[in-house]
Amino acid sequence: MARDTDRIEREIEAARNQLASTLDELSVRASPKRIAENTKQSLLAKMNEPPVKYTLIGVGAVVAVLIVRRFFN
Repeated sequence: MARDTDRIEREIEAARNQLASTLDELSVRASPKRIAENTKQSLLAKMNEPPVKYTLIGVGAVVAVLIVRRFFN
């Protein structure tokens, strides 16, 4: 009986430690600061891909030409 009680207590302690570890991991992952940083990094990585980068440069050039044309007409 004492042996079973000791085993159960060890299992409960292991479960508590695992739960605490999981909660710590979730709190780190759900941190607004971390989410914002990850989103920023993903967006910058996407913007630096050549197709996206050159498309944005082209759109910017067209907008600049339209503004200059409108300003001088």
